[in-house]
Amino acid sequence: GAYHLIRALADRLKVSVNQVAVGNGSDEIISLLVKAFITPGDEAVMADHTFVMYKLAVTGGHGTCIEVPLKNWCHDLPAMAKAITDQTRLVFICNPNNPTGTMVKKDEVAAFMADMPDHVIIVFDEAYYEYVRHPHYPDTVEYVRNNRPVVVLRTFSKIYGLAGLRIGYGIGNSEFVSALEKVRQPFNLNAMAQTAALAALSDNDHIEVTRTNNATGLRFFTEAFRELGIETVPSHANFILAKVGDGLSMFQKLQNR
Repeated sequence: GAYHLIRALADRLKVSVNQVAVGNGSDEIISLLVKAFITPGDEAVMADHTFVMYKLAVTGGHGTCIEVPLKNWCHDLPAMAKAITDQTRLVFICNPNNPTGTMVKKDEVAAFMADMPDHVIIVFDEAYYEYVRHPHYPDTVEYVRNNRPVVVLRTFSKIYGLAGLRIGYGIGNSEFVSALEKVRQPFNLNAMAQTAALAALSDNDHIEVTRTNNATGLRFFTEAFRELGIETVPSHANFILAKVGDGLSMFQKLQNR
């Protein structure tokens, strides 16, 4: 049950312990959401260029993916809201987005949430949120505290550097978390991962050093790409989308090197 880790996360996030679920990476939480809330024919709304696990999980669960084109490399929240139907059960918003590195701001999310019907669960995937320095990044956990139909996904795989140990978590209202617990394997998070996550959670010095190093790296690579004449998309994550032309050819050349 990951008792100590869930308690520590709940204390850190100022939510109750029955509002936190843990998984083998946030990937497993995505799969659990599909198992709990998607039946054949149900729909999930997502961007057309975003984290591929949403589409894989929904398709594997016999749901229908409704893909909404990005706008200026960012989630088009008004268009996503219009794509919601009576059959929609989940909406996935990756913020910052993978693979573009873009983010949606607090006011955009507030306007989007104001129009959400009660039968839809909004999933904010915030795997990269610790890297974000923008003052208008939304506090989506506040929607959970206010009992809105929201699940927030976070992970120890990115800034904490524990990707190989597979530790992700979700924050949602107790009804949603209870549903995830019903489809979760009872021994999904191993003891080593739990111990490492507890240690990482309190290592604020590591977080600050890594965040600073990441900001330095983003500036370095952005400038290097500019000198090479390669256009990039401004990133709020720990990667940069570079427009290299023939992506497949570039991939193969880099693999060879």
